[in-house]
Amino acid sequence: MMIHIDLITGFLGSGKTTFIKMYARYFLDKGQKIGILENDFGAVNVDVMLLQELEEAGCGIETVAGACDKDCHFRRFKTKLIAMGMSGYDRVLIEPSGIFDVDEFFDSLHEPPLDQWYEIGNVIAIVDAGLEKELSKQSEYLLASQTANAGAVILSRTQLVPEEQINSIIARLDDAAAKFGCRRTFESSVIKKDWHSFTDEDFSEIAAVGYFNASYVKAFTEARDYGSLYFMNVPFSPEELQQTAQKLLADPECGKVFRVKGFIPYEGGWLELNATKESIRLAPIKNGQAIIIVIGEDLHKEKISTFFNQ
Repeated sequence: MMIHIDLITGFLGSGKTTFIKMYARYFLDKGQKIGILENDFGAVNVDVMLLQELEEAGCGIETVAGACDKDCHFRRFKTKLIAMGMSGYDRVLIEPSGIFDVDEFFDSLHEPPLDQWYEIGNVIAIVDAGLEKELSKQSEYLLASQTANAGAVILSRTQLVPEEQINSIIARLDDAAAKFGCRRTFESSVIKKDWHSFTDEDFSEIAAVGYFNASYVKAFTEARDYGSLYFMNVPFSPEELQQTAQKLLADPECGKVFRVKGFIPYEGGWLELNATKESIRLAPIKNGQAIIIVIGEDLHKEKISTFFNQ
């Protein structure tokens, strides 16, 4: 029996990990054996720590670290899928980084032995309803390429933005696709409902969205303009960390900061930080690592380091 494999894609900070936690839980509650492959950008994978509760529920978690060239990454990606193919999973969910060439997913699954084990189920794109109005050409391409093949585009953080802004996202997706030669339109594929109110019926429909065979002009640049900076053992209180993240996200001298994430120790436990321009969240988490990661485009390391006195 073939293993269903789903790709959950989306730009940096769009909310992929949050969605996967809900999506995987739906399958686990149905008695399915689920594996998740975290394919992160950068050498340290923080998002895998956010999936601890799924691992405790019996979900298998594997990682492919970035920080290597494209060919090396492709080999690591394929090797992990081979190992997972022999683990008896009913479904494998792949969460790539927000900087990911979607063709890598399709190319790998058409190579032996993966083509004998896996059947592509769904491609689901997560798009922040508060998406910035001005994106660089490279970021516009990533938006277009990550949504072009999606059977469904699910909007995150719809509860935080006005309805007219939500409706404008569809036009933006259409425009981004057209810029890169993709003729697809998205009116019938966008799910606007607040995902915190998703029911089993909603997830059942999402689990059957499939994917599109869409073509577009390839303009991927090996993520050379994107980067991540790591700060270890930052001695901040929760209030100081929130204020620092807010300043980083708003300061143009830092470059274009998309996301600040990580953990700090607090009262014998850990707090998880997940910050974007739309929201800054600090929440308790069972296990953590004393690290803060700043992710963005054209980052200015010297300026950002001053916020952490490093």
